[in-house]
Amino acid sequence: MDYQSLNPVPHLTTALPLEVLQTHLLAHQAEIERWLRLQWQDSPAPFYASVDLRNAGFKLAPVDTNLFPAGFNNLDPAMMPLCVQALQSAIEQLDVGARGVLLIPENHTRNLYYLESLATLYDILQKAGYEVHIGSMLPDLDTPQTITLPSKRQLLLEPLIREKHCLSVKNFVPCLVLLNNDLSSGRPPILEDIQQEIIPPLHLGWSSRLKSSHFTYYSQVAKEFSKQVDIDSWLIDPLFRNCGEINFMKKEGYECLADNVNVLLNAIQRKYTEYDLPHKPFVIIKADAGSYGMGVMTIHSVDDIFAFNRKQRTRMSKTKEGKSIRKIILQEGVYTFETLGKLKAVAEPVVYMIDHFVVGGFYRVHTKRGVNENLNAPGMHFEPLPFVNSCITPDLCQAANAYPNRFYAYGVVARLALLAAARELHHEY
Repeated sequence: MDYQSLNPVPHLTTALPLEVLQTHLLAHQAEIERWLRLQWQDSPAPFYASVDLRNAGFKLAPVDTNLFPAGFNNLDPAMMPLCVQALQSAIEQLDVGARGVLLIPENHTRNLYYLESLATLYDILQKAGYEVHIGSMLPDLDTPQTITLPSKRQLLLEPLIREKHCLSVKNFVPCLVLLNNDLSSGRPPILEDIQQEIIPPLHLGWSSRLKSSHFTYYSQVAKEFSKQVDIDSWLIDPLFRNCGEINFMKKEGYECLADNVNVLLNAIQRKYTEYDLPHKPFVIIKADAGSYGMGVMTIHSVDDIFAFNRKQRTRMSKTKEGKSIRKIILQEGVYTFETLGKLKAVAEPVVYMIDHFVVGGFYRVHTKRGVNENLNAPGMHFEPLPFVNSCITPDLCQAANAYPNRFYAYGVVARLALLAAARELHHEY
């Protein structure tokens, strides 16, 4: 079967293909799946998540884990049955006897891409057999509002109502509240002390959660997993550091930032030297809390820090909804050597999971960005990942360069990030 004819699959342009790691993971597939099953028994997975991966050929690592994912509309429609089945399983495990679900979205109603994702999530919930209403926290929404999307689908946003310790919309009281708002601006009082089950819980929002904490858990998961399958954990784990408070506009905290960047660049160079890699190390500076690709910058040397111009400092001073950046994470920059199409646009995989099941994903593609830059930026577009053709049976994975090999590797590393989030959830809160 020609997998590339089913979905566009980026070409991996590197002298050191991921073939060795892919082949190794496939050879240990039974052991990997058994190990993961045991982990989920100890640390049940979050309700849903998306994981951004970077594939450098010599290294495949997660660089971000979002527990309030948007982008469901970018999944291959062929994955809808799997999404429905996984969602049914996830809700059944909550043991709340849910018949109706209240979906609480982000407030940015002008973002049509997000609203398309919301509509797809709504469809998944409906197809799973639940009555669904969308309860909006928009402060100026007094009556139900219908929005017609570019896809011709319609969304009905209804004002969220709170009575004592119960959330509802008019004439609908849910058994379950599904949050699709990452709470970057804080925890709204209307959601506090609610008797109904709220998933994911409020403390997983960016008002509480830190990326540095998540990647501390991920590093431990990567070490345990790598010991199980006998690989160097660096091949799947981005090095990182963080320091104290920083103020880019006032240039406060630069010394700590410079010291940590220097340490991290040296650590990356040692691994590059060990593997005889010809590439130049780089560091990604990003907000320690937040999403939507805001507050992200590529650094190649300590000198770059002291050369920040006002535009760069302004961009690094605020994240989503104008929230000030005071804490940052310094993360090993992982190249992406996957390219798509005649323009050889740079691409990176994003994997979606509901419960502990991989339910699809997409390539984030950018024609104006480089192999060492953040692709989650204006101008990006998406191509569905054909997980439906993944290595379900051994005969599908015989060829060393079979595309399903890569997809299985993506699914493994994404689930390791999900496991880190599970431990973060159950140990931190």
